[in-house]
Amino acid sequence: MPAGDASGREPAPADEPRAGYQASLATVLREWGRIGCVGFGGPPAHIALLRKLCVDREHWLSATEFEDAVSACNLLPGPASTQLAIFCAWRVRGRLGALAGGAAFIVPGLILILTLSVLFLAGAPPLWVKGIGAGAGAAVAAVAVQAGWNLLLPSWTRAKQAGSPRRVRWALYLLAGGAAAAAIGPWLVLVLLGCGLTELAIRHSHRAGSRGEPGTRTAPRITPLPLVMLPGAAVRAAGTAIAAGGLAALAWTALKVGALSFGGGFVIIPLMRADAVGHHWMTSSQFLNAVALGQITPGPVVQTVAAVGYAAAGLGGGLLAALIAFSPSFVFVLGGARYFSSLRGNSHAQAFLDGSGPAAIGAILGSAIPLTATLTQPWQYAVLAAAILLLLALRRGVVLTLLAAGATGLIISLAGGPLPH
Repeated sequence: MPAGDASGREPAPADEPRAGYQASLATVLREWGRIGCVGFGGPPAHIALLRKLCVDREHWLSATEFEDAVSACNLLPGPASTQLAIFCAWRVRGRLGALAGGAAFIVPGLILILTLSVLFLAGAPPLWVKGIGAGAGAAVAAVAVQAGWNLLLPSWTRAKQAGSPRRVRWALYLLAGGAAAAAIGPWLVLVLLGCGLTELAIRHSHRAGSRGEPGTRTAPRITPLPLVMLPGAAVRAAGTAIAAGGLAALAWTALKVGALSFGGGFVIIPLMRADAVGHHWMTSSQFLNAVALGQITPGPVVQTVAAVGYAAAGLGGGLLAALIAFSPSFVFVLGGARYFSSLRGNSHAQAFLDGSGPAAIGAILGSAIPLTATLTQPWQYAVLAAAILLLLALRRGVVLTLLAAGATGLIISLAGGPLPH
């Protein structure tokens, strides 16, 4: 093989496409950093910005390849839009580009949320800061309801088209996720995994029966992605082993968020809340503030875990939590990106998602229950009702709604109104 091509560039390694080197490292840092700075609005905004850059403007990826990547990232646990950003950077600049682009996408929002955490999660913040936090925190449950509702109808439509048995299972998975989020938040991951594996087993059993081989079990052929389904007993044992608190407990919380949370976004709330409040890293009101900070800052919502880490162990804890939470995304993409196109049509992966997906939606909706129960002042319930109206009826944006709720809390605090203790 020649040492280089006519342009003087080294040829791409055999396991990476030559097309993986379409942009300079400086370009990746600049463009992915720009998206990390202006990417307000969560995954839909991030996907739109990445598509505009990589497909529409620069033509680094075809529309089909981009859609395959979106579908594959939605099948993986953890923050899907972050994984998509890492994949697109890998596609245009290889492994080094994936590391640089992923970091550039994450770091701006991480710096901002840690800065705001210093202000909002301090032991004795100023009165006006308490007011903003109480107002924005009151609207968080409405954001959860909107996030779940936006996912609910498309998921139900797909289940309805698949027939009556699938619809019944879909409803059961949805209820299981909602109940788990409301009652056993720390172990929600077991329910998500259980629902996915249950649907996978049912589909496999049906396929075996349709082939007329009721007594035969053929091991399913699954695309070799670096995704390890931990047995429930192992997950439970790991959690029990580090339940004493400290950095090990913080690491476990971050790992659940980054490596074991199917559905991303608001699924992380019940995973984090019981740990954050139960370990006394923060009060329930402070946790609401942390979730609000994750919504109003650019970049992935999963950065909320950095605020939890800050409350647990200062800036070092925030950085540690972010590092652990985002590391699995880099591992999944760098290890499995070449299989993304085939994953979209993988029946076993789709079956798992058909089980874990409704459970994740139920978990998002169910998380609104403990979030609402955290509110203590009558005016906060009024703010919550107004937020539901803005988000669901008037279809206003999440950032605008949270800023309006925070402004309401500020006015009430300056007027001498009651604030949460």
